[in-house]
Amino acid sequence: MPKRVDHAERRTEIAEALLRVAGRRGLHAVGMREVAAEAGVSLRLVQYYFETKEKLLLYGLQRLAEGFGERVAAQVRAAGDDPGPRATIEALLMASLPTDEPSRTFHLVYTSYAVLSVTDQALAAQPFIRNPDAAEDTLTELLERARESDLTRPGIEARAEAVSLLALSAGLGTSVLVGQRSARSAAGILDRHLDRIFRAGGGRALAERVGE
Repeated sequence: MPKRVDHAERRTEIAEALLRVAGRRGLHAVGMREVAAEAGVSLRLVQYYFETKEKLLLYGLQRLAEGFGERVAAQVRAAGDDPGPRATIEALLMASLPTDEPSRTFHLVYTSYAVLSVTDQALAAQPFIRNPDAAEDTLTELLERARESDLTRPGIEARAEAVSLLALSAGLGTSVLVGQRSARSAAGILDRHLDRIFRAGGGRALAERVGE
């Protein structure tokens, strides 16, 4: 009896191969043939599942966002049963900072998608901005909760701080990728910014977790 093929799993495997190649060579250099070789399948099979490179790129973006969500969830679980707003924010920031190979790939490839969407019509036509908007909304809600619980310093405006944290994290991530500073140094800068937002007693510093 022929083995039953899990098509969703096969599509995910191909998308993961795309992300690995893009993490090594850059998204602009990725072709369907290179992805097929990385996944250990035929070019015909990649074309069967995705038809065009644009469709493959769009599915890869979806898988990239899913992987980020999985890393955030793992960071939150590691913080305990009831981590609180600051620990949850730290989990989100640490998942995007390039401290290991998965987070390095995420930052590099997601930035490449953002740049490519400026000139690629297929990507530009997609709701590319929804993921950053969702992260901003999540951070804003967490900061509002912290403010209501009197965990933040006086005068904190949740939305503005959420935007600042995401922009700071993105900029620091790029500086780590290009070798301007270490991941530990970048985490230390995030620590100082969070200390400016939150009252004392926030827990162990992010910089101490880098390399775990």
